[in-house]
Parts: sequence; C-alpha cells; structure tokens
Amino acid sequence: MKTTYIPGIIAMAAIVVASNILVQFLFGNWLTWGAFTYPLAFLVTDVMNRVYGVAAARRVVLAGFIVGVICSFIGTKIMLQGDGFTYPAVTLRIAIGSGLAFLTAQLLDVTIFDRLRDGAWWRAPLASTLIGSSVDTAIFFTIAFSGALSFVEPVNDVSWAGEMLPLLGAGPVVPLWVSLGVADWMVKLALALLALVPFRIIVGSLAPRTT
Repeated sequence: MKTTYIPGIIAMAAIVVASNILVQFLFGNWLTWGAFTYPLAFLVTDVMNRVYGVAAARRVVLAGFIVGVICSFIGTKIMLQGDGFTYPAVTLRIAIGSGLAFLTAQLLDVTIFDRLRDGAWWRAPLASTLIGSSVDTAIFFTIAFSGALSFVEPVNDVSWAGEMLPLLGAGPVVPLWVSLGVADWMVKLALALLALVPFRIIVGSLAPRTT
C-alpha cells in the first residue's frame, strides 16, 4: 500500500467510526448527527479515484472498511452511561448495517465514477455519490433499525425506531426509522452537490503531485 493512500485511509476510517456513534443521536425530529458526517466518505473515495485511479480508490475503500469494522467492534465493547441506562458506544446492528452499507455503496461509487470519469469534471463525482448514497441509506437504516431484523441483536431495543408516524410529519404513516432514512437521504443529496466545491479544490491541489 503506497504511503500516498494513508491520508485517505485514515480519513475514511475516522468518518465511519464517528458516523457509527453519531447516528445514534437525533438532530431535530428526523435527522441524526451522523447524516452530516458520513457523506464525507464519498468525497474521500471520489478524490482518491480522480487523483490516483480506480484501483487506489478500491484499496482505500477496503482498507477503510477493515479499519472501520475493527473500530466499530471495539465500540460495541465500550459501555456508556446516560439517563440511568448503560449502553454500548456502537450497537451491533449499527456496526453490521454500517459495514455492509459502506462496502456496497462505496464500491458502487467507485465503479460508477470510473465509467463516467472522462465526462465533465462534475458528472462522475455527482452521479456516483447520488447513487451510492441512495443505496447506502437503504441498506443501513433497514439493517440498523427495522423491527423485522430485531433477531440480529435481540438485546438491543430499537422499538423507538418502529413508532408509526406520518412520513416526515406530513406524509403517509410509516415507522420512524423510515422517516429518519428519507431525511438522511435528502441531506446526502444536498451534501453531494455541496461536496463538488471541495472536490474540485482538493483534486486541483493534489493532481500536480502525481505527475
């Protein structure tokens, strides 16, 4: 593994671990704090893909996945206390959902980016991030909070996420976790557009070093 990949690996692992913890804390009624940190993973992947190529991007994704899984596993063993309860820093369901969603969505992002890399500079990062983010959201929230998958971690009470409420407070009645997922997805779409600015700046600063 080239030393030039190390910053990407460290950034990816840090984003995954932080998001695994922050996704457990609500921001307002429909979002979690993780919604604002996790989309940065796609920025890291796309920068690596553009600057160092598809093979390098895949290596960073795989390395980040492994480090993220290890750190998440450690997080499941760290117990926190609050409101009279003791709970793990990272639940098993969140660790599994995050890992599977991350690997699937990031590798999909890498593939789509590579196929579109010869087009306009913004098309590959935008399209790959939009599609990857959608897949990531669907996989993660289903595994982490769906009542149908409670057998994955029976001791983890996620009944709060199954409360039936109008979608985002105004739509059809759905489980709360569906509204959380939709809100999370909308944030990811917005951040995918905003991320084009740092993508352009970072790629422009790194590209000359690879010539």
